[in-house]
This record gives sequence, C-alpha cells and structure tokens, in this order.
Amino acid sequence: MKHAREDYNRIQDPAGMIGEDEPVFLLRAKDKTAPTIVRRWALEQINQGSNDPCIDVAMRHAMEMEAWQKVNGCKLADL
Repeated sequence: MKHAREDYNRIQDPAGMIGEDEPVFLLRAKDKTAPTIVRRWALEQINQGSNDPCIDVAMRHAMEMEAWQKVNGCKLADL
C-alpha cells in the first residue's frame, strides 16, 4: 500500500488485501475538510448507481468525524 506521507507507512494491511503498489488516501477527523469529503464520496457512490451499505457507514462516519472535531478541534491538512 502506497501512502502519500512516509509517516503513514506504519499503517498496515494485515490481511494483504491492498496491493503493495496501490495508492491509498487516508482522511483523519483532525482534517477540517474530512467530513465533507466523506459525504461527497458517499453521494458519488449513489450517483454512480451504488446502494451498498458502505454509503450509510460513510455518512455515519462523517457525523462521527464532526462530533470528534467539536471536542478535539480540527485544522486544514498538511503533508
């Protein structure tokens, strides 16, 4: 799994389901824009014809991110 940040290389895929050369993108609740991006991803899934349960999971996750931000604060992402 390829991360954009070297310090994220510690994030592993123990089941080996992500190819070693496959780029991944990680959003953290600390990122001010993350809840919006997660919601947009879910809406794009719907626009593309998906009705997979992952859409509801993503929407709930966006709400959890916002709740976390209210307690812990947030900032724009950095690299």
